[in-house]
Amino acid sequence: MNFLFVHQNFPGQFRHVAAALAGDGRHGVVALGETENLQGRTPFHPAVRLIGHPAPPPPNPGTHHYIRDYERAIRRGQLTARAAMELHAQGYRPDVVAVHPGWGEGLFLKDIFPQARHIHYCEFFYHAEGSDVGFDPEYPTSPDDRLKVRIKNSTQLIGLEAADAGVAPTRWQKAQYPACWAEKIQVLHEGIDTRHVAPNPQAELEVDGLRFRSGDPVITYVARNLEPYRGFHVFMRTLPRVLARHPRAHVLIVGGDEVSYGVHPPDGKNYQGMLREELGERLDWSRVHFLGKVPYARFLAVLQVSAVHVYLTYPFVLSWSLLEAMAAGCVLVASDTAPVREVMQHEDTGLLADFFDMDTLAQHILEALNHPARHADLRARARRFVVDHFDLTHHCLPLALAFYTGASHG
Repeated sequence: MNFLFVHQNFPGQFRHVAAALAGDGRHGVVALGETENLQGRTPFHPAVRLIGHPAPPPPNPGTHHYIRDYERAIRRGQLTARAAMELHAQGYRPDVVAVHPGWGEGLFLKDIFPQARHIHYCEFFYHAEGSDVGFDPEYPTSPDDRLKVRIKNSTQLIGLEAADAGVAPTRWQKAQYPACWAEKIQVLHEGIDTRHVAPNPQAELEVDGLRFRSGDPVITYVARNLEPYRGFHVFMRTLPRVLARHPRAHVLIVGGDEVSYGVHPPDGKNYQGMLREELGERLDWSRVHFLGKVPYARFLAVLQVSAVHVYLTYPFVLSWSLLEAMAAGCVLVASDTAPVREVMQHEDTGLLADFFDMDTLAQHILEALNHPARHADLRARARRFVVDHFDLTHHCLPLALAFYTGASHG
């Protein structure tokens, strides 16, 4: 079979299934992505034909602000379609087209390859109430913001109409989509390589001239970018009460200073700088270490030396890092929000607290630091849950291969 994977930042969520298909001599794999995102990367797989296309220009400043993102999505869809037309002119005919439709790539591919089976990755469908929008009172939404949400979903809705099937990584994320599309969407997570992501009692990590080892009182926090959607502001405001009561604890924070989701800070600031300014002398900064964005091996070492890992999120897309932390055998302190509750239970696989309840978050962190032996069962059960439900080799990848090749339609 011939597979065409389309993602502006390929491989994105298609990493494992695209590599497995490419490694199977029965299939051919072509991938489309934005040239700027693909340049300078280590080759993904020698059997994948990787094709870049330009990024769309910024939207016209005169365009109504509700539809600026939509305008850019249409332009991106056009650029993707042109690349697909070139493939078609060369005689290429995919049996399956798999695309992340959130940025517009999937808008016109059904018109180029009408005979293919089109699978859309259904990551998140926005709502004006009940999920991320309006969740955090510190960042209130205006009536204008709420109306804009409906237009924000338009790109996906057009894509879903053309799609033959969809894939959502969790049940909660699938449930965000309109009920009329439910039969099209299969719940299928990308999977966690639990052989590689595992506890390591010999783990060591050097940071700022200090060496941290498994068993040390290390608090860890990870996000793609340090921002409110992942509770960075709540986490930082919790630290003064934790570090004051545990004088040996250190904090390792992984993440960049850009904004992936939500509101941008004013005047070119970033949230790390804003929280540093806000907390000032209330926090012992010599024990708080910002690692920035790190290579994957260093990220795993952070998890493996962790005494307690904190994961906070709005009701939004569930991070891979939470499942990786569970697989690494971390003691998890996490927000009691809907996407987290799907994979964690309080006092069974972790410790949950209200997203905004800094007193309870601090109490849970201190309990984990002060009584590591008492929480050994939490570590074991968290890892077991991921092994049983999200293991790449034995669970997620076989299901994905069956689904994408059509052996199973969900």
